[in-house]
Amino acid sequence: MSEPDASSAETVRLLESKILELLSRRAPTSTICPSDAARAIGGDGWRDLMDAARAAAGRLVVAGEVDITQGGEVVDLPTARGSIRIRRHGQSSS
Repeated sequence: MSEPDASSAETVRLLESKILELLSRRAPTSTICPSDAARAIGGDGWRDLMDAARAAAGRLVVAGEVDITQGGEVVDLPTARGSIRIRRHGQSSS
């Protein structure tokens, strides 16, 4: 099986689906890393999917499905620097 093309719209859709699937398997307040989705669909080339995974998370934010957090606080993805976490929209760990 070939590795997904990080620049394709289909790969972003696969990553969106995987993000939602991974979150559905966890407690409502749990988070995942974009790398979790990239690893799940990218095989050995998962690192090449990291930008696409962040883009998929961004699309899910716009759709109202997820929030992007850093240090437990919701952040704006375009201005976030460094590691981010993804959680279901409207959930908090408090």
